[in-house]
Amino acid sequence: MRVGRLIDAAVIGYLLGTIPSADLAARRASGGSIDLRTVGSGNPGGTNAMKVLGKKYGYAVMAADVGKGAVAGFAGRAIAGATGAHLASTAAVVGHCFPVWNGFKGGKGVGTSAGQCLATFPVYFPIDCGVAAITVSLPWWKQRAFSAMVLTSICWVFGSFVWWRKGWANLWGPRPTVALPLAAAATSAVIIYKFVTAPPPPSEPDETNETEVSA
Repeated sequence: MRVGRLIDAAVIGYLLGTIPSADLAARRASGGSIDLRTVGSGNPGGTNAMKVLGKKYGYAVMAADVGKGAVAGFAGRAIAGATGAHLASTAAVVGHCFPVWNGFKGGKGVGTSAGQCLATFPVYFPIDCGVAAITVSLPWWKQRAFSAMVLTSICWVFGSFVWWRKGWANLWGPRPTVALPLAAAATSAVIIYKFVTAPPPPSEPDETNETEVSA
């Protein structure tokens, strides 16, 4: 029964992750004429949506992606306890990065992983946001997205390991166990893989279209 519940949590988490938030936003903004995989950075995520579709849609996609990871974590915990929370939220990141409905061509999983952190490691969430904000604001890191992402991933895995070993409080999240650093490491590995294997940007977005859909 326990294994069955974990499988259920993983499946539900994956399916939540596959919700095509960026594609839905692009369809809403352009009537289906824009595919975020073929413009801008080529990544169907919040940052590219903001660049191509405008801030309103970009923030909406970011919020949806974070929400997918968080909801998956809470659902997994309800189904299979703490381990289910970590498994489901990790599966949500996998679903976002490799959605079966889109030929396994998804985003890079950064937003969804933030939702995972919010649900399973909430005490670290402000730290995670702070590290991300610092790396984005500094010119050297801002120009090196991959390096910035690796740094934030290392901090996340290290932080989760320390919290597990120390047994520190975790706000509304599950009590820290070995599953916490393992889930952080697994998610980080998936995101790093997506960054490493990402194709070069297809083109810059058409300025006319960007103006139209941002209005």
